[in-house]
Amino acid sequence: MNKPWNNKAWFLVLPVVIVVSFSAIIPLMTVVNYSVQDIFGPGQRVFVGTEWFKDVLSDSRLRDALWRQFTFSGLVLLIEIPLGVLIALAMPKRGIGVPVTLVLLALPLLIPWNVIGTIWIIFTRPDIGLFGVIVNGLGVAFDHTAAPLDAWITVMLMEVWHWTSLVTLLAYAGLQAIPEAYFQAARIDGASTWATFWYIQLPKMRGVLTIAILLRFMDSFLIYAEPFVLTGGGPGNSTTFLSIYLVKVAVGQFDLGPAAAFSLIYFMIVLLFSYLFYQALMRVGTRDG
Repeated sequence: MNKPWNNKAWFLVLPVVIVVSFSAIIPLMTVVNYSVQDIFGPGQRVFVGTEWFKDVLSDSRLRDALWRQFTFSGLVLLIEIPLGVLIALAMPKRGIGVPVTLVLLALPLLIPWNVIGTIWIIFTRPDIGLFGVIVNGLGVAFDHTAAPLDAWITVMLMEVWHWTSLVTLLAYAGLQAIPEAYFQAARIDGASTWATFWYIQLPKMRGVLTIAILLRFMDSFLIYAEPFVLTGGGPGNSTTFLSIYLVKVAVGQFDLGPAAAFSLIYFMIVLLFSYLFYQALMRVGTRDG
């Protein structure tokens, strides 16, 4: 006997649809509208089609910012993923050390992003900052406000300190979910620590590491508050990532059309590379399985 279809269940989804419409869909359509118009003022606009997209794609400053963004995100993944896994492997598995370690690791994740930038401004100042004073005291001239390399080192240290905890917590959760029987079998077979990690722990962490890589790539590719507070995109344009460049165009120059086109291109880049990362990781997982 076929049960009657109850359409009343859709009313439960309606609040979510309304919230998503106001928070995502409507703003996105507004940006799409701005990206194809030249706006002179209230009620004064001219349809220009894809002109802003062509201008943005031919902008050398955008290409430079894109290159810096890919370099930054690539370095973030190369450092934070292995470091997070190593810390997770070294964490205690039982006892009072577990909650203490988890709380300490979670502390950087609880600090607001703009406060993170302020902390590292003070921490790395060559005159009063603990890090800056120690490094300069060793005879190394370090000043993130004047040297592009020092600015990059500071931004990378700040990002690793802030977000490695997330990778560690995810990896630790994956390790704790592995049944003890696997390790007992490895000990019986005389497997080394490296063999146990490579053939048992790493494959079993594949799911959480996939989530960690996707989250860290998207977050690092969209980073704004921390480097903006710390360096303002400088010195020069050395730390002007895509988000900072977008804000300069939209707010500093008030070019709404190019900024809207740029934001859509930015959005598509994040979606595309997140999808490629996901497909590549899933393909590796299927082959290993």
